[in-house]
Amino acid sequence: MRTRKLGQSELHISELGFGCMSLPLERAEAQKIIDVAVDSGINYFDTADLYNKGENERIVGDALKTKRANIYIASKVGNVWNADGDGWHWDASKEHIISGLKDSLTRLQTDYLDFYQLHGGTLDDSFEEVTDAFETLKKEGLIRAYGISSIRPNVLKTFLPMSAADGVMMQYSALDRRPEEWFDFITKQGASVVSRGTVAKGLLTNEWAKRLQKHDGYLSYSQQQLTDTLGHIADAYPDVLSAAIGYNLAHPAVASTIVGASNVAQLTQNIDAYHRLPADFDYAALAGLTKKELYTTHRD
Repeated sequence: MRTRKLGQSELHISELGFGCMSLPLERAEAQKIIDVAVDSGINYFDTADLYNKGENERIVGDALKTKRANIYIASKVGNVWNADGDGWHWDASKEHIISGLKDSLTRLQTDYLDFYQLHGGTLDDSFEEVTDAFETLKKEGLIRAYGISSIRPNVLKTFLPMSAADGVMMQYSALDRRPEEWFDFITKQGASVVSRGTVAKGLLTNEWAKRLQKHDGYLSYSQQQLTDTLGHIADAYPDVLSAAIGYNLAHPAVASTIVGASNVAQLTQNIDAYHRLPADFDYAALAGLTKKELYTTHRD
């Protein structure tokens, strides 16, 4: 599997990354999925302290502890579970970012994280303090690179210029093209995009017709628009899943596109679709079938 450089870091991450949030809680089954991912060349694994109240990090740590030297682990911080376990609150303070990292390292059974991300953020946060926390952790060798998971333009415009962030995780797909407006800005700040939501809740897969029945539109697409658009995509690209992955990877700003799986079969489908992608994939034709939209909120 090919790799791409994440921002200005020394990390060369696989074009397909693995989103760990959907891993099953059963350790043996999770181990099988992780093993298939690694054996297939996936070297980038994304989790967060929020997922399953930290249990996801524990599962990932168990599954990767014997493979640590050859893979990259990314996690996130900022969302804190309430003491009663019912919901969570936001904390982007330096104190919490540092303590959160140490808790994540314990759960992940590792001495360092390759990529650490702020898991959201608003203009009410002190991004000077956030940056200071990340830079402190980097100097101490506890993280190798840092970034942010956000789809808010005003947050990106504030945080990226004052930091040395190497990556921005964003929901992005052929059905959600809002991030494209910001790709040039992100790359000019020295960062790469790591895309999530690549298959748009299953709508951009080869089972799109079945998935369509479970939706009543998607983002700004009405149900009829969604039906028409997916039909046109399938006519032009019978292998919808491969085209969806190819669309994201066609953009040089994107370092990796994240796929998730709750079983081995789902993961294998994604990996096989990646390898079926033709070298002359026509990105522009697919773009012509979908809406090019902009974020309408959190711009200023």
